[in-house]
Amino acid sequence: MDTAQDIRNKVITLEERIKAAGKLAVAFSGGVDSTYLLYKAHEVLGDDCIAVTVKSLVLTFEEFERTTEFCNKIGVKQIVIDFDVFSVPEFENNPPDRCYYCKKKIFSSIKEAAPGYVVADGSNVDDQGDYRPGMRAIKELEITSPLKDSGLTKSDIRELSKEAGIPTWDMPSAACLASRIAYGEKITAESLMRVAYAEKIIKDMGFEGIRVRVHGDLARIEAMPEDIPLLSYVHTREEISSELKRLGFKYVTIDIDGYRTGSMNEVLK
Repeated sequence: MDTAQDIRNKVITLEERIKAAGKLAVAFSGGVDSTYLLYKAHEVLGDDCIAVTVKSLVLTFEEFERTTEFCNKIGVKQIVIDFDVFSVPEFENNPPDRCYYCKKKIFSSIKEAAPGYVVADGSNVDDQGDYRPGMRAIKELEITSPLKDSGLTKSDIRELSKEAGIPTWDMPSAACLASRIAYGEKITAESLMRVAYAEKIIKDMGFEGIRVRVHGDLARIEAMPEDIPLLSYVHTREEISSELKRLGFKYVTIDIDGYRTGSMNEVLK
């Protein structure tokens, strides 16, 4: 387990990497990692740091609003790119390496929007432990990953964010809405919105860390282990089932294994 000094040394390395960039454009989604990276980059570089947010159907309205609020709060310039995910043919077809094609197009757009800047993403060390084809696009486009290259883990970033008073420190991990749909199933604007609405319904009932995974007309709900019994209460279960069926699902299930990142990748192992 890393000591406080170990983590501090990582932060020093991070600051050195940011400073060496000179001018940094942070791909900013509003998640835990990119928020901390933007905070540190702005702290080190001031006006030579900008945020670039890609606005599309895979980012919920609430997530986008969070990016603008944070940029306004710390006084960093934000560039917003309106991006049509369906301009990437592989996105709609949804193969297992969908993320590679999408990231390649998205980060190419970010580089075009920020000439003269080094572009950075919020990948951390833990991201190397799962199937992430998008990392190949990051490497090909020579996007820098200061958090990962400084040895920072998700746990480190949460702790550092908490110390800095960054509100996202305890926010549940976020992911592209397309990651909720089983590989091989066509992705449509309607299916993405259905997932967003389904998750909002459950979150508005007081549950965090929710994922609604889509397998055809079946909704598989992943929740934090401690919330599974609460979701199973008769009235709660009936309300969720009714609301999700109203959205078009025929079957609504609770995954007893609970929430875990990248569960759609389990079929690839």
